Amino acid sequence: MLKLPDRLNTVLQVIYLVFNEGYSASSGQSLTRADLSGEAIRLGRLLLQLLPEPEVMGLLGLMLLQESRRVARTSPAGDLILLEDQDRSLWNRDQIAEGKALVERTLSSRRFGAYTLQAAIAAVHADAPTPAATDWTQIVALYKELMRINSSPIVALNHAAAVAMSEGPEQGLTLIEQTRKGGKLEQYYLFHAARADLLRRLNRFQEATTAYTRALSLTTNQIEQQYLRRRLGAVTTTNGHYD
Repeated sequence: MLKLPDRLNTVLQVIYLVFNEGYSASSGQSLTRADLSGEAIRLGRLLLQLLPEPEVMGLLGLMLLQESRRVARTSPAGDLILLEDQDRSLWNRDQIAEGKALVERTLSSRRFGAYTLQAAIAAVHADAPTPAATDWTQIVALYKELMRINSSPIVALNHAAAVAMSEGPEQGLTLIEQTRKGGKLEQYYLFHAARADLLRRLNRFQEATTAYTRALSLTTNQIEQQYLRRRLGAVTTTNGHYD
């Protein structure tokens, strides 16, 4: 037990890795694995009992806020539904309330880190009754703070996507292209998918086709593959119109 505080970051990383595999399965016929995300949340609760540190609260809050959207992330037929298209009445309000309470406690401690900032971003999404009501300016500000303490390419990619929603696809695409430096995201399908979406919104359909094709080649989850095939079909056959 005495060694737990010294190993806290590693423990948090492992729990979040388990959660992420449950929230977005890396392969297979299902987008999510509720058994894994549920186990990660159980472990987060146990860890909070053992060591009630701010970042433990932050991680648990983050997992609860993300898990609250799980049912809404796929259609009855099993198709992927992006955040902006989800039926928000399906979001689990109990998980949202608990997650937000943990985020507020952690932020008030002034001893928070990356997990809490990610949870705060998720809380902003949870507060928006409609996609149009999302406070993207606040989300961009939170990502800037997150980049200050964790300058990973994936965080930079998420910041760029938020800027695209706040300031427009041209500004977002400029930032996304900057994340290519060093080549660390070239094997990350979400980089190519995000880039493809902005190219599509800018009517640059040939470039979007190339980016969607690359994204499709990098994912092994069948639900994500189906979604990318639909997007790819839209930009190659109907000039980017999608439904």
